[in-house]
Amino acid sequence: MNITIKEINNNDAEINLAKCFLFNQIKKVYGIGRNPKFHYDIDQLKEYYILPSRNNFYVAWDGDNIVATAAVRAYDKDYEMFKGVYSNDDTASIWRLMVDEDYRRQGLARNLVDVMEDFARKKSYDKMYLHTHRYLDGALSFWKSLGYEITVEEDDYDETSHMIKNL
Repeated sequence: MNITIKEINNNDAEINLAKCFLFNQIKKVYGIGRNPKFHYDIDQLKEYYILPSRNNFYVAWDGDNIVATAAVRAYDKDYEMFKGVYSNDDTASIWRLMVDEDYRRQGLARNLVDVMEDFARKKSYDKMYLHTHRYLDGALSFWKSLGYEITVEEDDYDETSHMIKNL
């Protein structure tokens, strides 16, 4: 296995491959299809991750096949509980970290997070935000092992845990 992690550039063919990978993973992991309410950033991947200078999208390749993705962008959520706590000036957020099931537990997600954190530091972010779901096997233990701390656990239908790490 010879994995290469690369920034995805303004290349329509690569962007379309990344979108297909993400929608396939979402179907496998969450059992749902494309939904513009939740997947607007994938539909507009270039506008959300590639064109803004403080955002980025990464793809892990095994030969010609995408085996994982990860994205980082300026914090842009409107959660009432975080008003005045996080801003797009000082907080980056992690999005779309997806690893094909045949490539899990081999350090690939950890490597992608390292790449995103390095990027965030270079872009002068002070902290990294993410949210995950408690029903995802190993998600909380993975993020905690990387130094992320739970800030809020919601009792919503999605079992959302909000997490932060100071860079």
